Formats: sequence, C-alpha cells, structure tokens
Amino acid sequence: MDLQLKDRVAVVTGASKGIGLAIADAFAREGAHVTVGSRSITPELKGLHEKYGVTAVPVDLSTADGPGALVRHAVDQYGRVDVLVNNLGTATPRPSFLDIDDAEWQRIFDMTLFSAVRASRAALPHLLVVDGGSIINISSINARLPFPVVVDYSAAKAGLSSLTKSLSEEFAPRGVRVNAIAPGPVRTPFWTAPGGFADATAAQAGTTAQEAIDAVVPQSMGISTGRVTEAHEVADLALFLASPLAGNITGAEFTIDGGQVKTL
Repeated sequence: MDLQLKDRVAVVTGASKGIGLAIADAFAREGAHVTVGSRSITPELKGLHEKYGVTAVPVDLSTADGPGALVRHAVDQYGRVDVLVNNLGTATPRPSFLDIDDAEWQRIFDMTLFSAVRASRAALPHLLVVDGGSIINISSINARLPFPVVVDYSAAKAGLSSLTKSLSEEFAPRGVRVNAIAPGPVRTPFWTAPGGFADATAAQAGTTAQEAIDAVVPQSMGISTGRVTEAHEVADLALFLASPLAGNITGAEFTIDGGQVKTL
C-alpha cells in the first residue's frame, strides 16, 4: 500500500530510542525526509542517517527554545514541514505522590507536555501552508488509567490528549489534522533497559526481566492479546495517521494496548 509519504518532511521529537526511533525509521522507509531531535545522537540514529539520510539534531527539547530550534532546522534544510510527531516523554516511578516535589513535576511536564506545546507552536505556521499538514501526539493509556507511581507523567499525558482535541478543533478547518496515539506497555528500553519497569516487575514477581515482560506484565495488566505492543506497531499507526489515506481523521485518539483498557 502506498501511504503517499514520499518526500514529505517529518519532524520527530524524542527519537533516540524506543517508539520515537521506530517512528523515525518507519517514515524514512516510506521515503520521507526525516528530522529528529534528541539530547544524544545514538548509534541507532547514526545508522538511520547513513541508511536513509535522517537528520539527527542534538537538542534539549525540555527547554523553552529547544523545540523551536528543531523545527527551524527542518525548515532550513527542506523548506517545509508536513508532519510533526510529538513523542518526547519521560516517567520516573516513585513510591507515592508525596515523594514528588515541584521541581520533579516541572521536569516531567517540560518533557512530556510543554515540549509538544512548543513544538506544535513552532511547526503550525509551516503546517498551515502545506497540503495535508498533520500533528501526531504520542499520549498514553496512563492519561485515562490511575497509576499512582507515575502520577505526574499520567497528568502530563492527560494534558497532551486534551491538547490534541483543542488543536484539532482550531486547526482542522484550516487543513491541519491533529491526532493522538495512546500506547499501553511497549517493548522499548523504557521497559527493557537495566533498572527499567521490567526489572522492577521481575523483582516483585521473583522472575527474570524477560519473563516479566513476556508473561507477567500481560497477565497482571489484563492485556487481552497476551503480549505487550512492539514499537514498530505504534510506528505503523503513526504512518497511517500522517498519510492522506487518513485525510478525514482528526481529533481522534487511537489506543494500542492489546485490549488493556476495558472501558468505553
């Protein structure tokens, strides 16, 4: 299927690993011109540059100026922006809400919500003058599910989901579609890296990290398909939403969690 993304210009935030890296790779495979932003340029990003010409910009997207600098880099290089994927986000598990001070709330919101606000503000003037501009926000099922150990992250993602609706309402009549993807657990370094959620789950269950993410997590979280989501599955959904094939889809949030969320 031709997704009609060849030569489109896509900007992806937080693409050094995990979902963001998979999205950058997917757009590049479709022939898009991809610019990504990350504080560190990983070997994987260098590989995408060598294979597809992906441009990796070292930038701190949690700062006030970082997202705008990333968008300007793409515009300076390609003269336009067709797609913005706001993927950057971070979560730090803690025992209780009472353990999170104002500085930590600010850090999580700067990375998870305000980076998307700033990137969208910088990109929209360019998206409004192209044919079929699109913003895709990577939210989370945590925006709707209570999960006290990451209450700050969950609140930021809820804000991102709300931002999606508001931007769609304002800018869809002017030709820019805005949608969100809400993944459940995804097999990424967020889970699989040493000290990540898989290790924490394994310690509680008395098993290995591999067994935790393959079996314990799906069972304990009520994932109907019996497995966590793969990063490329989120990327495939992002490709479709950016494509003209999804031309009448806007203001929508697509859950990809293997059936974990049971509510309507």
